[in-house]
Amino acid sequence: MLRSLRSLRFRLTAFFLAGVVVAGLVAAAISFQLIQTYTLKRARADLNREARGVTQLYASRVLSRRKNQASYQDLERATGDRLFWIPSSPALALLPRDEVPSLPRISRRLVPLKQLQQGQTAEFEFTPAGEKRTFVAVARPLSVTKQNLFFGAVVVARPKDALGNQVGPLLARLALALLGGLVVAALLGLYLSRRITRPVLQLSNVADEIAAGRRDVEVPEVRGGGEIGHLADRLREMTVRLSESEQRERNFFMSVSHELRTPLTAIRGHVDALREGLAEDPELRAESLEVIAAEAGRLERLVGEVLDLAKLEGHRFALSREEVDMGRLCDRAYATFTEEARRRAIDFRHETRAKPVIVADGDRVLQIITNLLANAFRWTPDGGRIELELHAENGAVGVSVADNGPGIDFEDQERIFRAFWSLDGSGTGLGLAIARELAEAHGGRIDLESAPGHGSRFELVLPGEPAELF
Repeated sequence: MLRSLRSLRFRLTAFFLAGVVVAGLVAAAISFQLIQTYTLKRARADLNREARGVTQLYASRVLSRRKNQASYQDLERATGDRLFWIPSSPALALLPRDEVPSLPRISRRLVPLKQLQQGQTAEFEFTPAGEKRTFVAVARPLSVTKQNLFFGAVVVARPKDALGNQVGPLLARLALALLGGLVVAALLGLYLSRRITRPVLQLSNVADEIAAGRRDVEVPEVRGGGEIGHLADRLREMTVRLSESEQRERNFFMSVSHELRTPLTAIRGHVDALREGLAEDPELRAESLEVIAAEAGRLERLVGEVLDLAKLEGHRFALSREEVDMGRLCDRAYATFTEEARRRAIDFRHETRAKPVIVADGDRVLQIITNLLANAFRWTPDGGRIELELHAENGAVGVSVADNGPGIDFEDQERIFRAFWSLDGSGTGLGLAIARELAEAHGGRIDLESAPGHGSRFELVLPGEPAELF
């Protein structure tokens, strides 16, 4: 139960309904205030109209000297409101006694007398003597002479609580409408929350399965795109990358195991031979020691590559700053592979179009070029062609290595720079990964142009100006 109350679906629906309720209450409060204001305004307009009519009736009675006019009780029954009289003592003496309005009188202190004496209609509220209810009233001055003398004022009043009786039915209807709106909002909230949370819950289940170690889980398609669709796409991409990463790690362990086992087997065999005295001939002993030294160097390079990659990816790799003659550096790299090129009958060419000097870590730049050449010699068949070229233009220095090997598919051109990944699944897959990391550490990059059946061209691009080295 508690878990369901904490669910996204319940909270979305609850927040939606809470928002609707708050909005409804605010709208109801504003509506109530507007209705009250409108009702009071309408009541005053009615009272003003009635006061004008009653005042004209009394004025015409006085002027025409007509008798037997309707009593004030009849007028009250006709209008539905209360009638009162505000006398003016000085002018009232000019009227015959029987022509003075026979209405209940109210104190002059309760009304804006000055406004009435100026011939203006007055709106006010008062409580009659002997009563507890407050009345909304309109007073209209009575003038029956050409001099417009103020004889008094006729007051038409209506109990203020009677206005509430008019507002009550409206409020009841408003409450009913609010209740209906809440029901509709609840149904709409349930539908929307279900539609929103369903893909979120599916993605949550997928994430749980991924966290449990499954990589073959299928990420559902989310219709309509948006943020949830973007989340699904990223989760799908993350799953693919995790699967590829684990596959690379498996390949790496297999490759490293193989790479370690081969030299270790050779070393152990020669050590056993030396221990058992099977290699007593000085030449055989020297040959065994050379093999042991070579295989130990191979192991050292493999461990060094793994450590270098870890440091580069963690940005804990320190590079030295020195002036580097790129022409001499390329000559050293070329000389390293000339013997292998001769042995395999590979047309290995070296072209120098410029001899720039840059500020960089010379040993690491040489390592980049060596790794690119090693990759080219690995994939170039015997009798093939490899070209090493040095050039400089637009403030940058470029070293390109081109071969006529099998080429690389477009979808694999980014993967080959990932650690522990290789096209044929053999080797450690560290050479190009280290080369790219070192190039970026120097503020440069490695570009690749390749197509299946047309060979490959790798180009190391370094800034001609000194760059920040980490």
